[in-house]
Amino acid sequence: MEGDSGHISSGKPPSCVTEDGIQVSLTHELLDASQILSSVKSPSAGAIVLFAGTTRDTFQSKPVKQLQYTAYVPRALATLLDIARVVKQKHSLVAISMTHRLGVVPIGEESILIAVSAPHRQAAWRAGEEALELCKENAEIWKLEEFHGEEGVWRANRDGQQGAKVEKLS
Repeated sequence: MEGDSGHISSGKPPSCVTEDGIQVSLTHELLDASQILSSVKSPSAGAIVLFAGTTRDTFQSKPVKQLQYTAYVPRALATLLDIARVVKQKHSLVAISMTHRLGVVPIGEESILIAVSAPHRQAAWRAGEEALELCKENAEIWKLEEFHGEEGVWRANRDGQQGAKVEKLS
């Protein structure tokens, strides 16, 4: 990941990768929409689109207690960087920033923020959605859905796909 055009922030393990017009990160902290918007703002961008994925209170009619995310951090950062590069080039973006929260994410809080900037709105809309779908399909990030009144379910971070119970070791 680290190379001529990229920089990995200090810290163990690395949690942020930046290069020209791209920033991807994983964090255990609350996500900051104003910070991610600032990271993609540019005088050459006529449109900025922000997606904020939040923990909702129900899933398939079950009352959600909270979500908990985990990741294979080095691989997930590399995958997010690859996604950002592809989407930036494909949609001629000015900038793209993707950050995913790890750990416990209570109801109403954001688990992912994606911001893109482009000269025109159509490219920004398409790029934001594509970045999210590619992240869900490919990033090495998993979530534990915890429901009130029953055990949680681990699953890949994919829409609508039911997870499988993980049995406790005795």
